[in-house]
Amino acid sequence: MPDLSDVVGGIADAMAREQHRGDVATYIPELAKVDPGQFGIAVATLDDGVHVAGDAEVPFSIQSVSKVFTLTLALGAVGDALWRRVGREPSGNAFNSIVQLEYEQGVPRNPFINAGALVVTDVVLAGHQPREAIGSILRFIRWLADDESIAIDETVARSEAGTAYRNMALAAYMKSFGNLAHPVEMTLGVYVHQCAIAMTCRQLATAGRFLADGGGRLSTGHRVVSPERARRINALMLTCGHYDGSGDFAFRVGLPGKSGVGGGILAIVPGRASVAVWSPGLNQHGNSLLGTLALERLAKAMGWSVFGP
Repeated sequence: MPDLSDVVGGIADAMAREQHRGDVATYIPELAKVDPGQFGIAVATLDDGVHVAGDAEVPFSIQSVSKVFTLTLALGAVGDALWRRVGREPSGNAFNSIVQLEYEQGVPRNPFINAGALVVTDVVLAGHQPREAIGSILRFIRWLADDESIAIDETVARSEAGTAYRNMALAAYMKSFGNLAHPVEMTLGVYVHQCAIAMTCRQLATAGRFLADGGGRLSTGHRVVSPERARRINALMLTCGHYDGSGDFAFRVGLPGKSGVGGGILAIVPGRASVAVWSPGLNQHGNSLLGTLALERLAKAMGWSVFGP
């Protein structure tokens, strides 16, 4: 087995030499300002070690990677009743598409496209004021990462809120079908703030480690979710975590993963490790170009695909 630290360092060196780095997200003005020359990687293993390289200590906007954590919270709140309001199938459409909602009467295809994530956020919001719901999401992520310094980037949140017309339309459309319990503005406000959480690769890899450990949290021995729920979240990440690029990611990398337009990807190696990569330049599907390439190389070097070495 290759030395993991050497592999991680070699991947960071290779990514630094890449010329084609993709394009940063421009529809959120603050994300358009991020330097595309950055790349970070962190691998948190089940022996409590963390191997980092590149810009792994630079905070970035996790955006849709946050959907993994809100899904975990929503399932904890309502269990399998969630699946009456959101599906579990790949979408085949862009992450912010409204097309399928019309055909499927306001029930989004899965919890990782924007429409589905808005429903999940609506569940987390139940019984709380928006500020309380935002606080509960942030506290949960801080607890998983064992790091109280994790915070919301308010500049990104304001920037995103000022341009969230498509998400507002998705929420209003689902509201018209009765699939949103709260006012559109409240649910959207919580959603925008969860997406604006800033984390480093080290923090993100540590926070995701419970999904590699069958739902457990190493540092305290507490169980976050049952092994069955961890498997199901991982399954959704594999089939739906990269929007209409999910099939290609599974083909190339072979790991459950969730991407965000901030350039981050959280990937899970069940029974072994949690991996976070970050590079702001995106491919045509809105997923990190170098992040995907780095994960492909890591999985190949370590024999980590869930489909076999």
